[in-house]
Amino acid sequence: MKILMLAWEYPPRIVGGLGRVVHDLSKTLIKDGHDVTVITYKDGDVPYFEDDKGVKVYRIDNYMINPNNFIDWIMQLNFNMIAKANEIICKEGNFDVIHAHDWLVAYAAKTLRNSYNTPLVATIHATEAGRNSGIHDETQRYINDTEWMLTYEANEVIVNSNYMKNELQRLFGLPFEKINVVPNGVNLSLFNGIEKDYDFRRRYAMDNEKIILYMGRLVYEKGIQHLISAMPKILNGYHDVKLVVGGKGGMLEELKAQARALGIENKVYFAGYFKGKDVQKIYKAADISVFPSTYEPFGIVALEAMLAENPVVVSDVGGLNEIVQHRENGMKSYAGNPNSIADSVLELLYDHQLAANVVKKAKNKVRNEYNWNKIAQDTHFTYQKAICETMAEKQRKQIEQEQAAKNKKIKNPEKEITNLLSFKKRQAYA
Repeated sequence: MKILMLAWEYPPRIVGGLGRVVHDLSKTLIKDGHDVTVITYKDGDVPYFEDDKGVKVYRIDNYMINPNNFIDWIMQLNFNMIAKANEIICKEGNFDVIHAHDWLVAYAAKTLRNSYNTPLVATIHATEAGRNSGIHDETQRYINDTEWMLTYEANEVIVNSNYMKNELQRLFGLPFEKINVVPNGVNLSLFNGIEKDYDFRRRYAMDNEKIILYMGRLVYEKGIQHLISAMPKILNGYHDVKLVVGGKGGMLEELKAQARALGIENKVYFAGYFKGKDVQKIYKAADISVFPSTYEPFGIVALEAMLAENPVVVSDVGGLNEIVQHRENGMKSYAGNPNSIADSVLELLYDHQLAANVVKKAKNKVRNEYNWNKIAQDTHFTYQKAICETMAEKQRKQIEQEQAAKNKKIKNPEKEITNLLSFKKRQAYA
């Protein structure tokens, strides 16, 4: 297949998990023999075109004029995506399927689908209502409505968990059979050849301290504030502990103030955004990884930690709730409950056999259920469904047009019917 991916982020530009998903999925589809083209936003000093080991990546600028707000910025980006896609199609021919990722590319996806009658598959990685626990202002309503439009226009919709499938049915009233659950995955070779680097570890904690690791954006729905609130109870039960916070976001100063107010600023290290090999190194340096989200459609970071052989503690929401089974391949805590987080962390710190057991089962689950080969096959099947639906729609329209053409040939249908009835009467008398 010739596949066009539309995404507002692609490595090295990483805003959330979306960019990594598009990257890993595209690479796997290439290995399966497909032709993949990605159109994305150009951020920083990266080339406008790149052959990323077979994946053709086209990066576009936004307009030279400054937009009034983020919504206008996104609209301008969509116009440029359409222009670039038209340029590619003129040179290389149409695509077999368009795969749009989230509302940020909805208008480009809709326009290209209708212009070229190309099947459209949309992946909804998260919803505005979910991120904000509802819709509270006009900007959020606009984004929510754009998400609805994208799912309405798409032939097939992909979500990464059953939780998200239920959410889309509730929010947008989508037919059950239109929503396909295809989980995200992780590169199984991510930690090959990566061993614990003690010199690297000493940047963040002393040798006697256990590292509790948080990786993710510093935003409210990721629940990092609840993990910091859990630290006094954890430190009371196990003194030699250090919380390392990896990531960036708008809550950074607020979280630092929270740690100071609790008197634990020397036990919380805000490490900033980890890049490149440092990501693998910090996972290998950690003793426990905690992901205390209050809203989480999936949770790729949990898969990375499980693959790195970290025992994980996750909140019992969204995709995390589906990935982890309590005391089997990880530990769960009640979402938004610092006491519950602390209890699960302390149990892993003291029960070494439990920690070893969950690590072994977690790694096996990731290898068996969240590998990109399986995910790419499931995605390809969804593409086939979308193509079949488009072909059926074309045939239906063709039949309607032929029927309309036949009806036009009968200039006076009433006279034709009268003549037909007279003929039948004569036949009856004969």
